Amino acid sequence: MATAKIIYGTAWKKERTATLVVNAILSGFRAIDTAGQPRHYREELVGEALETLQREHGIKREELFLQTKFTSLGGHDRSKPIPYDPNSRLETQVHSSFNNSLNNLRTTYVDSYILHSPLETLPRTLTAWKALIQLQDLGKVKFIGVSNTYDVSVLEALERDGGRRVQVVQNRWFEGNGWDADVLAYCRKYEIQYQSFWTLSGSPSLLAHPDIKAFARSKGCSPAQAVYRLAQLQGITPLSGTTDEEHMREDIAVENIEVDAESENYLNGAVTWMGLQ
Repeated sequence: MATAKIIYGTAWKKERTATLVVNAILSGFRAIDTAGQPRHYREELVGEALETLQREHGIKREELFLQTKFTSLGGHDRSKPIPYDPNSRLETQVHSSFNNSLNNLRTTYVDSYILHSPLETLPRTLTAWKALIQLQDLGKVKFIGVSNTYDVSVLEALERDGGRRVQVVQNRWFEGNGWDADVLAYCRKYEIQYQSFWTLSGSPSLLAHPDIKAFARSKGCSPAQAVYRLAQLQGITPLSGTTDEEHMREDIAVENIEVDAESENYLNGAVTWMGLQ
């Protein structure tokens, strides 16, 4: 999948969402992640930011990779609006949530639409997955996938029993789950885009690893940039949720950090320590 090497994540941004998305895009980001989940996201403010970017800065929606999610009922705060009728059929919930997302985002399509997590049973997950396939077949979505899915057998079932292989996986990638090694290997095997979150905050030991620090010194970058570069070289597209404009620019610069023989040895040492080789 040809897309940006890093994605701006909008979870927990609340009323600052529109301003931060504009800042991120002006800093160089060209991919945005959100969700139809008012509990943690302000999807409508992402749409406001997209309109501002086109009107005031000439950046068209078509220039951006836009990803949102269907969140099943268990992931919603019942005190906040739910973007579908919870008593309707699951397929209807998916389509209603998607249409609400299009309205919020002020667009006619999204580049990627993913399940926020597997549902409470595999049959219900398959039903929701088939609804995403319908949206893709209608041309309203370019890529479909899943998030928070750490069992390869679920990914296999979506293809075997659901009718289509996932094209995007977005998971926590951090030391607490062994850097999601099995799912990452599956994604590499089938050229599925693997997106990571908790990439920095979940791995303080990696940030402090001597080889990461040595790489950072050799390249004149921060340990955070070194970890993002390592992730990219492992075929991972990290999400960044920074609110700092300088850090936004640093995150965008990561993909241009050149890796020579010496610095590659540092990264290989870190990857071996992580158990990914």
